[in-house]
Amino acid sequence: MKCNQLFYKKQSFEQSGRAFQGISSFTLHIIAMLLMLCDHLWATVLSQYAWLTWVGRIAYPIFAFMLVEGYFYTHNLKRYLGRLFLGAILSELPFNLMYAGSPFYPFHQNVLWTFLLGLLCITLIEKVRHKGKTPLTIIVFLFSAVVGYILGFLTMVDYFGYGIWMILVFYLFRGRKWWCFLGQFVGLYWINVMLIGGLSVPVQIFGHEIFIVQQSMACLALAPIWLYKGKQGPHNKIVQTGFYAFYPVHMLVLSLIAFL
Repeated sequence: MKCNQLFYKKQSFEQSGRAFQGISSFTLHIIAMLLMLCDHLWATVLSQYAWLTWVGRIAYPIFAFMLVEGYFYTHNLKRYLGRLFLGAILSELPFNLMYAGSPFYPFHQNVLWTFLLGLLCITLIEKVRHKGKTPLTIIVFLFSAVVGYILGFLTMVDYFGYGIWMILVFYLFRGRKWWCFLGQFVGLYWINVMLIGGLSVPVQIFGHEIFIVQQSMACLALAPIWLYKGKQGPHNKIVQTGFYAFYPVHMLVLSLIAFL
């Protein structure tokens, strides 16, 4: 009887272990959108709650990761590029209203332009990689990283050239091997903490004061990213349209609330 109980307990545990098979791209998108919303709430109507922008730092790396996944899973790259381009145009006015309180603001562009530049870099690299010439692929990767970085700053897209590099980090270390995880962490830490840096706050830990860089929160994006195992989740035209519409619509709504 005891043996049977142990067997059933073991079987139940194994079944519960198999029940969790990672989170889907749908879930990742929802998480990233909620985190982005937190950041934009802080930027518009809830500026007194600094924690909102801290957790908002987690959003961009998730979107960058999903952009890379989108490249490899899309059935129509031209359509994917076209949707990003159209979304970037439609989002510019809401972004300007939210960011600068003006319909026209040429000094900072919305994040979809960043994604578009990153996707073009990946497309160029992949075209060369498929030719099977490794040295040329390395040269083109480095060329894309440099040009993408420069263009990111010249066009003043969101996250500037650093945003392009974060996309390329997830492209270069795409996979679920230990060295891919390590590369993603080192890449995100280097870009967000060493390069972007910015605001830091003192925190007392065991009587010692250490400074935590706000942008370092971006590294926490790896937690949900590593739980993703390639599943798509709910996907149809309505879901896809909702994901693209969320960005300009929520910025427009927040801008109107802030104005009123």
